[in-house]
Amino acid sequence: MDAERYDRTRPRYPEAMVNRIVAAGPGPDVLDVGCGTGIAARQFRAAGCQVLGIEPDARMAEWARRRGLDIEVARFEDWDPAGRAFDAVIAAMAWHWIDPAAGAAKAARVLRPGGRLAACWNVFQPPPDMSEAFAAVYRRVLPDQPALHKVMPSLDGYAPIFTRAADGIRQTGAFGDPERWRFDWDRPYTRDEWLDQLPTFGGHSLFPPARLAELLAGVGAAIDAVGGSFTVHYTAVVVTAPRTAAD
Repeated sequence: MDAERYDRTRPRYPEAMVNRIVAAGPGPDVLDVGCGTGIAARQFRAAGCQVLGIEPDARMAEWARRRGLDIEVARFEDWDPAGRAFDAVIAAMAWHWIDPAAGAAKAARVLRPGGRLAACWNVFQPPPDMSEAFAAVYRRVLPDQPALHKVMPSLDGYAPIFTRAADGIRQTGAFGDPERWRFDWDRPYTRDEWLDQLPTFGGHSLFPPARLAELLAGVGAAIDAVGGSFTVHYTAVVVTAPRTAAD
């Protein structure tokens, strides 16, 4: 993964989302699980929080450290909290990589009473005509990748991820009822901005260079066909619950 490209191109999170998570916890100490290059961590730091990041990829962790973040390199499942406790455990675009029940149980162990687990995702939804055009490019360029041939997923496509996260929280018996918070926003993209971000999507860095170049050319042509820019609708979804029960 190209950490610099990832950090440069990936969307940030709505300020309203960050502020609501912070306000719902008992204090400023935040553990960011799977923090990557620190996109969300920096936003929580800017909101007045003290953030510790946990990241299994050493390259991502080093990028975040160079931006002044406190990062420990580990998988959350294996990480040793060493007696530390937090007011919030967040995971931005990362919780689906963690077993939802085991992850929630570990979060419960490091959260103070009233602390909050908040797993969040940015779901992007290009206009329907652009989704169709992009899907056609994937079908042509990557005929052996049927999972990528569908129109880009809508919010409904992420529903199973949200459900698994909520079910994992319930299984611990250590949290209140999980809630789902939603924050909608739009972001315009030029052709070059979208193509810059595209290689950071899941699995794209593993494509042979010639295939990736052909994919980028096809997607770029589709954007050129609508005038060289388009607007993506984002929905930030947070699956969250307060820590209520004692160990």
